[in-house]
Amino acid sequence: QVQLVESGGGLVQAGGSLRLSCAASGRTLSTYRMGWFRQAPGKEREFVAYIWWSGGSTYYSESVKGRFTITRDNGKSTVDLQMNSLKPEDTAVYYCAAGQSRGGRYHNDWWGQGTQVTVSS
Repeated sequence: QVQLVESGGGLVQAGGSLRLSCAASGRTLSTYRMGWFRQAPGKEREFVAYIWWSGGSTYYSESVKGRFTITRDNGKSTVDLQMNSLKPEDTAVYYCAAGQSRGGRYHNDWWGQGTQVTVSS
């Protein structure tokens, strides 16, 4: 069992910045892939960014590449998402996810409760 708790959401003006944090507990994270997803009302949940705990490799959605940065803190067992140059279309509930490889691929086995990000124009 992995428990994930997001924080840092809020209201920000277009062009501004927010930093989201995901606190993880319950398992050793050394073999996990951590990620951020988001979901706007009436839309599918979409991928934002991944980070592999071991080594810290990252991967981003094209829609956020160059604006968002995902990082990990080994000592605190947290994963952050630094969001810069925010746009109204970034408005969504942001979810933290975690999982391990299984059957030759990684899975998102655990999810946080979500945190609301609203970008005003």
